[in-house]
Amino acid sequence: MKGLAPLFLGIFGTFAFSWVGLTVLPNWQIGHLNPQSDEEGTDTYPQPQSGMFDRGAQVYAANGCIYCHSQQVRAEYAGADIERKWGNRRSAPRDYIFERQVQLGKMRMGQDLANIGARAPAEQQSPPPAGSTSPGASPAPPTQGAPAPGGAASPSPVGSPATQAAAAAQSPAAGSPSPAAAQSPSSGAPQSKAPAPPTGVASPSPGAMATGAVSSGAQPGAPTAPSSGPQIAGPPWPEQTIGLPPMYSAAWHHVHLYSPRSINFDSNMPSYRFLYQKRRISDARSAEALHLTGSDAPPEGWEIVPTYDAKCLVAYLTGLNQSHPLNEVRSAGGAPPPAAGAPAASPSPAAAGAPAPAK
Repeated sequence: MKGLAPLFLGIFGTFAFSWVGLTVLPNWQIGHLNPQSDEEGTDTYPQPQSGMFDRGAQVYAANGCIYCHSQQVRAEYAGADIERKWGNRRSAPRDYIFERQVQLGKMRMGQDLANIGARAPAEQQSPPPAGSTSPGASPAPPTQGAPAPGGAASPSPVGSPATQAAAAAQSPAAGSPSPAAAQSPSSGAPQSKAPAPPTGVASPSPGAMATGAVSSGAQPGAPTAPSSGPQIAGPPWPEQTIGLPPMYSAAWHHVHLYSPRSINFDSNMPSYRFLYQKRRISDARSAEALHLTGSDAPPEGWEIVPTYDAKCLVAYLTGLNQSHPLNEVRSAGGAPPPAAGAPAASPSPAAAGAPAPAK
């Protein structure tokens, strides 16, 4: 009987200390976080999401997406998530304060989705699907230095072979061979002055034509053109499959959910066709109809449209964005780049006169 009291106190103390360490202290540390705001109160992060976002989170969990995708970018010392361009900083507790059920994930058979919404192109900067042009308008070849759609400068690098070839074709002295033409194996034959593709539309490479994928249009050895839309690092969004909407756009997500292997032939993601319905075209094709090709295309006179759950799921995916800088987390690339068209910040006098660190 004398040993029952110490045994009881030991068991009670073990559970009490565990409960305090795993429940009370974390709730005291991060349970009452507020959104981060600047001094003017104009830049607030995070912000409450819409009802479709919350409904999409339920659809996301109900269909088992959490078993193959995570939503947490690990720090550099804990993994290679930032090196894989899944984010420009690690995830922080403040990123999830408006989520009632945080979808951190169980494993990673697919890429991390914490910043999938940051990769979506802006609506005014989304290029049309390959091969489509606006009625009555002919695409003109872009010139070096001409503004791209949306007000941003053309992302073609100055020293790339494509730019040199275009400059040589537009130069008044067409008779003098350019450096790119001098290195061409068929320099003796006359060079054809084919117009360059419009800005933002990827041109297929020979290898991509065989697999159905389209490269970003950069020549081998040329630097990758920066994207003027999303702020998150990663593959440039003009990379897309032939005939499909821009990569990571809402229309692209619908096609990817309906037929994953139409975008990635080796994908093991299941098809969620039950989230879409097939119906007859009454008067005109619906604006929400999916742009499907090949064997996935519906018969003549029919169309595939998303259900409300599919719209909510895509709204949830496009709303996942942790690219906003946080004061308590250091970004991998330092300060975020200025937006397109914004003037570059001038260095402070102290920084201008400070000596460079020794290498």
